[in-house]
Amino acid sequence: MPAQTTAALGALDPTSDRAVFRQIADQLREAIDKGRYKEGDKLPSETELVEHYGVSRMTVRNSLSVLQGEGLVVSEHGKGVFVRPRPPVRRLASDRFARRHRDQGKSAFTVEAEAAGSRPEVDSLEVKEERPSQDIATRLGGPRRVLARRRRYLLDGRPVEFATSYIPLDLATGTPIAEPNPGPGGIYARLEELGHRLDHFDEEIRARMPSPQEVKTLRLASGVPVIHLIRTAYDTERRAVEVCDTVMAADAYVLNYQLPAT
Repeated sequence: MPAQTTAALGALDPTSDRAVFRQIADQLREAIDKGRYKEGDKLPSETELVEHYGVSRMTVRNSLSVLQGEGLVVSEHGKGVFVRPRPPVRRLASDRFARRHRDQGKSAFTVEAEAAGSRPEVDSLEVKEERPSQDIATRLGGPRRVLARRRRYLLDGRPVEFATSYIPLDLATGTPIAEPNPGPGGIYARLEELGHRLDHFDEEIRARMPSPQEVKTLRLASGVPVIHLIRTAYDTERRAVEVCDTVMAADAYVLNYQLPAT
């Protein structure tokens, strides 16, 4: 994208008690929020901002650092500072685990991606037997071994979610659940075919800053938090049949807490 001019920016207020670098950050932020600088646009250069505001280069750099910390812009070495493209928002709809979707051969992620008009994709997948952590074992009722399914989800080519499902080994061994592709409707459809009709889901959700590995996996910009969600699926016998530990880019989701299984 071509560099944007400073025409979208105003002047500093010499009577304000707000620090100059924060005033500049405020004006850039407002210009981004109002679409004067759009996703992918290159912001005015440091030199242009220095000339426009009559401030030092360090002041301009401090302003841009504020916006980077908020996840609004990204700096590309030797190229400049750009408005960060944001992934399409995926709404976690209240019926995302409805049985009718499984009957249609669709996973929850596929259903929500289609509703958002986005292209869903899984670009990494690992399926392995392992000993669960104490937390996962407790949630599942104490199995000594589980089948772990780890995958990264993309929307329109952008990573938005990394999830690991843990299924008691006695349920998964010798079934399509242990295959890389468990088939239409995903592992929930396979569990129901095995007689574990889903009754309800419990979710625990918190927001936090990401670990370095999560930043790398989800390609997060500086300052972007994550949503950490742990979901436990129960069958009609009240047995926990799966725990899903998910980390999501917080700016890609709107959460809804109603979780019917039927």
